[in-house]
Amino acid sequence: MVSSTLLCVHAHPDDEALFTAGITSHYAERGVRNVLVTCTLGQLGIDDQGRAGADPGHDSLVTRATRAGELQRAGVLVGFARQLSLGFMDSGMIGWSANEDPDAFMNVDVEATARVIADIIDQENAAVVVTYDENGFYGHPDHVMANVVTRRAVELSTRAQRLFYPVVPRGVLSTFVTQARERGVFLPAWVENAVADIPDDAVASVMDVSRFAARKQEAIATHASQTDNADLVTMDPELFTLLFGTEYYQLGWRRDTSSLACAEDLFGGLR
Repeated sequence: MVSSTLLCVHAHPDDEALFTAGITSHYAERGVRNVLVTCTLGQLGIDDQGRAGADPGHDSLVTRATRAGELQRAGVLVGFARQLSLGFMDSGMIGWSANEDPDAFMNVDVEATARVIADIIDQENAAVVVTYDENGFYGHPDHVMANVVTRRAVELSTRAQRLFYPVVPRGVLSTFVTQARERGVFLPAWVENAVADIPDDAVASVMDVSRFAARKQEAIATHASQTDNADLVTMDPELFTLLFGTEYYQLGWRRDTSSLACAEDLFGGLR
């Protein structure tokens, strides 16, 4: 394995468990250094009274503190050697009043934020960077902004060679959603609203991470405050592995000129 670093840029605490826990567990096992950059504090998540961020009584301070602890524990579990937070405010869903907060992540100075991420990439010698696609996987404004700043960051960096996006091909997502509904499983918004127009041929890398499915489920459970994921925590292993046992990655950008040998390895062809 190439001696380098995998750097993941995620929007909120728990995204590292939901989207990329398979590859980070895989590469940690192979001796690759994993670094996590979380863009927001996630203070608009579900608070200790079960209130969502848009609820007038929502306690953002308690939520912020709770999620910080959950993130640290889950990050270690899925193989991150270093965790950093950019400290921006959670923007909330589209249409929430939080969208107007000048400190919300969706309103950041793109160039300045990208330079911070680029510096981390170069400091860590991160050849491979992972974040969401242009649609933010399911349209959350913070996920969309993570794409914007990270795409600019890899361009500004000197070390990044490839940028990948976690995606789920339409056939896989359709099968999972159908089976989950048949079993009466509640699906969180990021699954229900996922942009399911990713054709199979748009996937550059298919990573079999089924041996880490139980660990991924444990990592999601570590974010216990986010009760909208509760059915994922209690989901039977067969159905959970259907969605989480394989991770699919689309190539969003590349600098290296090697032949693209990353079908089963994001670092494939890099030396």
